[in-house]
Amino acid sequence: MRILLVEDDPEQLEPLHAALSEVGHIVDAIQNGEVARWVMSQRHYDLLILDWMLPDISGIDLCRSYRNSGKMVPVLMLTARDTTIDKVTGLDAGADDYLVKPVDLFELLARVRALGRRSPLWQGETLQLEDLTLDLTTLTVDRGQQSMQLSTREFQLLEYLLRHPHQVLSRDQLEQALWEWGDEPESNAITALVRRLRQRLESLNAAEWLETVYGMGYRLTSKM
Repeated sequence: MRILLVEDDPEQLEPLHAALSEVGHIVDAIQNGEVARWVMSQRHYDLLILDWMLPDISGIDLCRSYRNSGKMVPVLMLTARDTTIDKVTGLDAGADDYLVKPVDLFELLARVRALGRRSPLWQGETLQLEDLTLDLTTLTVDRGQQSMQLSTREFQLLEYLLRHPHQVLSRDQLEQALWEWGDEPESNAITALVRRLRQRLESLNAAEWLETVYGMGYRLTSKM
């Protein structure tokens, strides 16, 4: 999933970002509410995680503004406020869930998994093309009796390809999909990443499934 994480305290932002990234999510981590509001208008997200107390615009106002724009992806609020009236305020603003600080990372990941199942892109815990299966919880790809552990970045690329099977995807599309906001990839980053994933798939006798369409991009298609 692509997640927008908005938290102004770097000491809290960094471990949350690391935990979400480690399990394969692409996380745009932002400390400023106004910047977050602009990014929300420019990119599609599968989940928003918003800190209630931000110095310039509150997470509640961000959530309310997001809902007023007609966007319905899940929103998780993070806050030290734990009274009933605070929870009601957050839910009435359009939040789907509420997590009280200090955040337990295991609970956070469980909440994220639960909210992910509400996404329109939800297709279960696995993605599959013919007999090639990607497990979204373990970052492993299987074919027949063979299994291969992927790095986070390899997993993210294969996940995106499996969500768009048989489609030719340009370098620009892949960069926009896989790299976080504010993180500029090297000029050869996509080429190198495709090469690494193709080497992984070779162990499953599926390297030729990842095609290079010269002058256009890349495509994942079954060769069965």
